[in-house]
Amino acid sequence: MTSSTLTRLAPTQVALEFSITGQELAEAEDRAFRKLARDVRLPGFRKGKVPRKIFEQAYGSDAVTSRAVEDVVPEVYAKAIREHDLDPVDRPKLEILEESEGRPTRLKATVEVRPTIDLRPYKGLAVSGPPVEVTEGDVERSLQALAKERAILVPVSRPAALGDVATLDYEGTIEGVPFEGGQAAGQTVELTEGRFVPGFVGGIVGMRPGESKSVELRFPDDYPSSAVAGKPAVFAMNLHDLKEYEFPPLDDEFAKAVSANQTLDELRADLRRRLTAVATGRARRIIGNTILERLLAEHDFALPPSMVEGEIDRLMEDATAAAASNGISFDDYLKRIGKTEPELRESYRGEATSRVKSTLLIEQIAKAEKITATPGDIAAELEVLSRRYGQPAARIRKALGNNLLSLMDGIVRSKTLELLIDNAEVMQNEETAAPAS
Repeated sequence: MTSSTLTRLAPTQVALEFSITGQELAEAEDRAFRKLARDVRLPGFRKGKVPRKIFEQAYGSDAVTSRAVEDVVPEVYAKAIREHDLDPVDRPKLEILEESEGRPTRLKATVEVRPTIDLRPYKGLAVSGPPVEVTEGDVERSLQALAKERAILVPVSRPAALGDVATLDYEGTIEGVPFEGGQAAGQTVELTEGRFVPGFVGGIVGMRPGESKSVELRFPDDYPSSAVAGKPAVFAMNLHDLKEYEFPPLDDEFAKAVSANQTLDELRADLRRRLTAVATGRARRIIGNTILERLLAEHDFALPPSMVEGEIDRLMEDATAAAASNGISFDDYLKRIGKTEPELRESYRGEATSRVKSTLLIEQIAKAEKITATPGDIAAELEVLSRRYGQPAARIRKALGNNLLSLMDGIVRSKTLELLIDNAEVMQNEETAAPAS
């Protein structure tokens, strides 16, 4: 027998009308009285043994009724939600439609719900993916990176070359005026292209210790600081000191020192296995993103506005945190990017919409495939976090608190994407090769 009625106000919003029967309210009042009287002491009665009539004479019947209503309304609302197989995404707005003697007897709940998604085929999708390839050059670069960790710096008197470590003073000016962040004294710089403004490292190459020179360059148009982006600058440089790396010999002793391997050949093989694992993981992520983009394009469904706004809130929080980590206030950040707060929120709407749609679609596929986060999955993830933060898994679980649900959602999402990847027909695309490192 249906005890509630459903009216769909929008694709993701419904109105539920439901009644509270006299029996439901009476049972709720009885439970409420037992809870309220548990710690009550009155003359002539033991703690928690006060009869209801005496309790109501002392404290009034409204206390019991109010507590009962607080308990019974969520229960009856939850029953109506189950009755219509709804999945709310936020708290309901409740309205009393009818009441009797101060007790609500019929209510209306307006609430946003997850949309109905008619799943299109999601298994066996033909997608392009990068081949997993690890070259000898990849292995050699990883070996050199390990060697660099144990290298020492030794002074040289020759002209500076790429790969050297230079100590210098510099002062940058734009149209003869110094700019913020363009000066340093005794700065140590590793001469590697791509880590600084184009032309900066090239200007140092060829200098000798004790030499000074001016280097002209131009800041890229997309440089993070709008104050200098796209502008020509002159850097006055004074090179004080120059050193180069002296690497240890690559032999069996080196392999033992940097790993659990006994020989250099074993170390090379170990590095190849690790690089292959990294490249495989990267390739699978690319394939997963391709599949997800394809599924998002093939599915069209309404999104709950509150979920989109909530995702925009999270993106705004991320922007605020990023500004703070860079040592600037959020207001200064807005000035730098030339946006007001409402304009920044609106600029995030497309990304937030895509994220929410992706979440809902993955959840629907997981539901169809009965994918869950098992106790074993949770234990394994907690163990990963335990190793990462150097804390016992039990402490990590306790620290997560309610965020454990987010951890479980992440597990389900990962398992669902793995299912999609494992069931796809992947055609290798040489142009999108997954790098090994």
